[in-house]
Amino acid sequence: MSTIVVVIHILVCLALIFIVLLQHGKGAGIGAAFGGSSQTVFGSTGAAPFLAKLTAAAAILFMVTSLGLTFLGRQKDTSVMRGASGPPAQQQTVPAVPAPPAPLPAAPAQPAPAPPSSK
Repeated sequence: MSTIVVVIHILVCLALIFIVLLQHGKGAGIGAAFGGSSQTVFGSTGAAPFLAKLTAAAAILFMVTSLGLTFLGRQKDTSVMRGASGPPAQQQTVPAVPAPPAPLPAAPAQPAPAPPSSK
């Protein structure tokens, strides 16, 4: 089920990108007035109403699939303790006051090095 929703989500995402790139900006009408080509392929009103409705439908479908993927992802059991068995670990007790450190043994005295002899 999750794989189908992911595939639909990716297709809607690519369609939404393509539809938005097909649309003209707000200033496209000014450029057409000064020698630009006529946009009569989609009718006399242009592609704006059709592409605007298609964009809205794709955006709604994109949001629905996003929410669907979120809910599908939340329903999985993702506990880190799943499969752990056995009794709980014993708690170790720590003394309230630490014991004083034991004194270090005295190191044996090192003999002094002999001065160098000169001949």
